[in-house]
Amino acid sequence: MKMKAIMFYAPKDIRYEEVNVPEPNEGEVLVKVEAALTCGTDVKTYRRGHPVLIKKTPSGFGHEFSGTIAKLGENVEGFNVGDRVVAANSAPCGECFFCKKGEENLCENLELLNGAYAQYILIPKNIVQKNLIKIPENLPFKLAAFTEPLSNVVHGISRTPINKGDTVGVIGIGPIGLMFCALAKLKGAKVIAMGRNPLKLKLAKEFAHADEVIDLKKYNDPTEIILSMTEEKRGLDVAIECVGLPEIWESMFKIVRRGGCVHLFGGCASGTSVNIDTKRLHYDEVNIISVFHHTPKYFREALNLIATKQIDVEKLITKTLPLKYTKRALEMQQNGEAIKVLIEP
Repeated sequence: MKMKAIMFYAPKDIRYEEVNVPEPNEGEVLVKVEAALTCGTDVKTYRRGHPVLIKKTPSGFGHEFSGTIAKLGENVEGFNVGDRVVAANSAPCGECFFCKKGEENLCENLELLNGAYAQYILIPKNIVQKNLIKIPENLPFKLAAFTEPLSNVVHGISRTPINKGDTVGVIGIGPIGLMFCALAKLKGAKVIAMGRNPLKLKLAKEFAHADEVIDLKKYNDPTEIILSMTEEKRGLDVAIECVGLPEIWESMFKIVRRGGCVHLFGGCASGTSVNIDTKRLHYDEVNIISVFHHTPKYFREALNLIATKQIDVEKLITKTLPLKYTKRALEMQQNGEAIKVLIEP
């Protein structure tokens, strides 16, 4: 049996091909993909490759999706053919040093899943056991596909010290930054969203309901305008970075108050470093956190937020395209023409 799929060969070389539908082995599940989404990580992988996500080529590509179970391997329990499901792009082993410490997102044997840009995707046994979950009958597949990206943000926001009434600033309002804004609002914070793209600035209001939106293109140094929006102009209670550039990481310490928190969520390129004023860290007691990935707990919490309509993720879908136009979809997100593109295989 054959299927259509996007295969990754090399940076900027992805191909729409006909390949064999994988056969599920013991403990595995074959899912018919109903909805897949473009992602910033996939855009970066398309541009320059990814030694962790793509270890060999050609490889399946894409990791945010939902679908219907088409076939079960032997000894799969709790699922049936026809079940509507969403799967995370990883699962912790449960046995390593970090898993035993309860830090499953740092698992040394984290099994990663690619291949969502296809008509079918094979879910490995460990992900079936830990991170494959059924979705409510009334929840559209296109919304359930947001579970994985939102789970990263749910994890990040849960470890960020945000209290009701705090002023939270988010720099970098792509899909992740916009979801940070929305979850900070749910916690009762005053939210200041900061970015450059007109589409993203618009959604900061319409999707995330940010209290203030700053177009960074208008300022050589936005520090003063940001401070003017905080209590007594002392600075943000929490500053969240969702860009992943060392120079932006460094700038966060200019806009956070004494005793505040800087959350460095955007991942910078390997080998880069930052300079931080030690006075700010010690005498001003500025706290730094940096949260990575998700866990099964946060994956389930994310689905619940979507299913209960606490987060209206549909507003983040800019366009819908068929599978063969995945390259165009990734380029749209890369160029700032789209927040998310929905791929319908």
